Amino acid sequence: MVRFAMVMGFMRNNFFPRRGGVSIPRTTAGLRRGLSRAAWEFAPRQLSAILLVAVFFYVPGLETWAAAPKDSNTPVDSGRSSITIRVYKTGLLSAFGHEHEIHATIERGTIDEGKQTVEFSVNARSLRVMDRGISEEDRAEIQSTMLGPKVLDSEKFPEIRFHSTTVEPNGPGKWSAHGELMLHGETHPVQVSVAGANGHYRGSGMLRQKDFGITPVTVAGGSIKVKDEVRIEFDIVANVTSQ
Repeated sequence: MVRFAMVMGFMRNNFFPRRGGVSIPRTTAGLRRGLSRAAWEFAPRQLSAILLVAVFFYVPGLETWAAAPKDSNTPVDSGRSSITIRVYKTGLLSAFGHEHEIHATIERGTIDEGKQTVEFSVNARSLRVMDRGISEEDRAEIQSTMLGPKVLDSEKFPEIRFHSTTVEPNGPGKWSAHGELMLHGETHPVQVSVAGANGHYRGSGMLRQKDFGITPVTVAGGSIKVKDEVRIEFDIVANVTSQ
């Protein structure tokens, strides 16, 4: 009915202006008779336009296809998307401690450039210590502590998940994104800075471990300890080939 009304209005305004007793038909049968009569009364250019309207009217779903928005929700390319966590040291003997770089691929997620939203999840058990200049023995010990019950408790809380809630422009190709991060079984709001375009975005934000129920690690009676505040960076690439 909507399509019929659209065609009727178009033809009333352009092709049946009450000339020589011709008036707008009110039914489909009337439309057919009107088209036939118009073929003899109007110039060829007007007739071509009328026939184009007739095709639009009689081809089912044509206008729906033309007006349908494309789905802009795209899966994240897990092979090229990752997060990096940077852990800093403090304390009286911090010069003898290590700052840690922890890396993991993003397991799954989606990005919607039209709505400016993103969500992704990481398997906490896939986090790996990437520190340079340390022995494999030290690396294995740091990794074990990180994944164990003293820090992430990854067997009990295996998923790290983020989803954006609002995005505010912060210059060309830059945004300030607010969202919710689930870590160590707790969910809290976070803010991240984002930059990028065309399906490739990088961002970063700071969070406090204690907000998520994690006690920063200390050694040597507290003379060397991990800072409460850590930095999380993400590099997200949309899997455009999946569409």
